[in-house]
Amino acid sequence: MPAQKLILDHVYDHESADRDSVYLTQPISGKPPVDYTWGQVMDQARRMAAHLRSRNLEPGAKIAILSKNCAHFFIAELAIWMAGGTTVAIYPTEGPDTVKFVLEHSESKLLFVGKLDTWPHQETGVPADMPRIAFPLAPPTTYDTWDGIVARTEPLTGRIARAPDDLAMLVYTSGSTGQPKGVMHNFERITACSEGIAREIGYNASDRFLSYLPLAHVFERAYIECATLVSGGHVYFAETLETFVADLNRARPTLFISVPRLWAKFQHGVLAKMPARKLDFLLSLPIIGGIVRKKVLTGLGLNHVRLAGSGSAPIPAELIAWYHKLGLNLLEGYAMSEDFAYSHLSKEDKHKPGYVGVPFPGVEVRISEDHEVLIKSPGQMVGYYKRPDLNAEAFTPDGFFRTGDLGERDPDGMLKLTGRLKELFKTAKGKYVAPAPIENLINEHPIIEMSLVSGVGYPAAFAMVVLAEDIRPKVGDPAVRAEVEAQLKEVLADVNRRVAEYEQLRMLVVVSDPWSIENGLLTPTMKIKRSKIESAVAARIEQWYTVPGQVIWA
Repeated sequence: MPAQKLILDHVYDHESADRDSVYLTQPISGKPPVDYTWGQVMDQARRMAAHLRSRNLEPGAKIAILSKNCAHFFIAELAIWMAGGTTVAIYPTEGPDTVKFVLEHSESKLLFVGKLDTWPHQETGVPADMPRIAFPLAPPTTYDTWDGIVARTEPLTGRIARAPDDLAMLVYTSGSTGQPKGVMHNFERITACSEGIAREIGYNASDRFLSYLPLAHVFERAYIECATLVSGGHVYFAETLETFVADLNRARPTLFISVPRLWAKFQHGVLAKMPARKLDFLLSLPIIGGIVRKKVLTGLGLNHVRLAGSGSAPIPAELIAWYHKLGLNLLEGYAMSEDFAYSHLSKEDKHKPGYVGVPFPGVEVRISEDHEVLIKSPGQMVGYYKRPDLNAEAFTPDGFFRTGDLGERDPDGMLKLTGRLKELFKTAKGKYVAPAPIENLINEHPIIEMSLVSGVGYPAAFAMVVLAEDIRPKVGDPAVRAEVEAQLKEVLADVNRRVAEYEQLRMLVVVSDPWSIENGLLTPTMKIKRSKIESAVAARIEQWYTVPGQVIWA
């Protein structure tokens, strides 16, 4: 019986069959981008793998990567796997405390330091005795360098095999509700998911991708890195936020994934240049509409995209509809770290506003009596690293993962998410309020970038809102503020018309300081840290309820 084909076997096939085909393109500030063929990728990976083996690390040793997305993240992961190790990726925006926690909790034996903005600050969280290797794009350091090691080390040869149940990676959750958890994934399961994603979406060797969402997150890791290791294709990287549009236009991606906040930011950028009514009117014209669609998508760098995806968090149905009007085939999916992003996906023939799609092949779904979504996936995690207590809580007796999400299914198997089990709260009216669906309604409005619905124990719920980026600098002008306030009152009225009486909002509170990754109020994947935001304003909520107006400027 032939051995099971795993992800490294796919990579060896590309190394042999596509040796001279470009796989990765890395932009470098002030210089032409660098292309890496499959042959070059594997030559460097084999040399680094040989070096890692020379350190006599135990089988399955944890080796960490702290870096923004770059070609050498991919190459290092391959090297770690071929050396017999397990990868631990850390978000490049994490502070020193989280860096320290992940390195110590995972028992990492070595750290690859890559492209980073705040390395001197983060370095204080790295154990003093931990060996470090600097990627080519790392900040200036005294560490041994990737290029130096590769230049002096002979490559490993042959098709180095890993066992199906060997751990491939620890994926640490982004910590939106507490300390990050290390999700264990083995080679058998990441291979099954990577093959399934590539097959179901229809990846092929001519596809182009832009890698910019954090590779430490399972969404990017599965859909961009691992799926292309299976299918092939050409992966480009984004250099900086400032060069993002240029990077997009260089890549001209055919498949493009993003998260709701960024889809909203793209929309805000378009509407800042052209009012919504004018755009809608132009799009309605038979010939001009087609020209405008192409112009807008070209301006976004998305004119070659045949399929776009949104994941990581719920996206307003209105936002999806807006992109469809532009001719962009934007589909929503649903998954999590614990199933290696292999759960639900909308399809061209199976999608519906407000629904996150149908199960991937092999995925079983059940809705519990308390409306929790239960999933059994081929990508199911092995468990949480060193947390047997959480493992026991995470699964039903018959092996379904408790997602913590509330949902319902239609007769066609389409899944609709209706909130988070742990986010439900009661107002003084005594009924449970699910914040996520209300937040989605608020976020439909282009004037608002993010929102958070709260109000436990108060007479009615309320929402804190972050204004759209293009509006925030202008509200110091009294006339602009008055206009924005009038629009926010309309938003409030619109939302309250669309929800049950007990879910209606008393007020909108405009936050003065936007929530960000930098101030610790968003996770590295740009989800709101609900409890942290609520704690920060807890002392002010009582006073807000005494203010007579419907819009409060905090």
